Amino acid sequence: MHRSRGASLSVLFAVLIPALLLCVGLGVDGAAKVAAARRAEGMAASAARSGVDAASAERIASRQEASQIAVRAAEENLRAAGIEGSARVSGNDVLLVDTRISTPTVFMSLIGIVEVSGKGHAEVSLRKR
Repeated sequence: MHRSRGASLSVLFAVLIPALLLCVGLGVDGAAKVAAARRAEGMAASAARSGVDAASAERIASRQEASQIAVRAAEENLRAAGIEGSARVSGNDVLLVDTRISTPTVFMSLIGIVEVSGKGHAEVSLRKR
């Protein structure tokens, strides 16, 4: 009788331990994905702010170069931070910055998912008010 109880406990642990590890892995790597997205969003906003700041004098003078200056400054901000991303100006004088940050997984790499990524986006108007 004692042997069957031990066998059933072994089967129970054999099933529960991997399930528990999977849940912990989803929590840890899910949190890493959220952190990457938050950082990507913050870096996009920072790059957009630097682009608007760099182009502010040109905007006041109503020069056409303001949009190119804003894009260059935003891209330089991303490059200096080592962040993958791009900046462009839309037709209605809005600076658009998109970023992507990847981070390696801890537990999910055991099932073939080696990284998670987060994306960020920021928009800033280049028009004079």
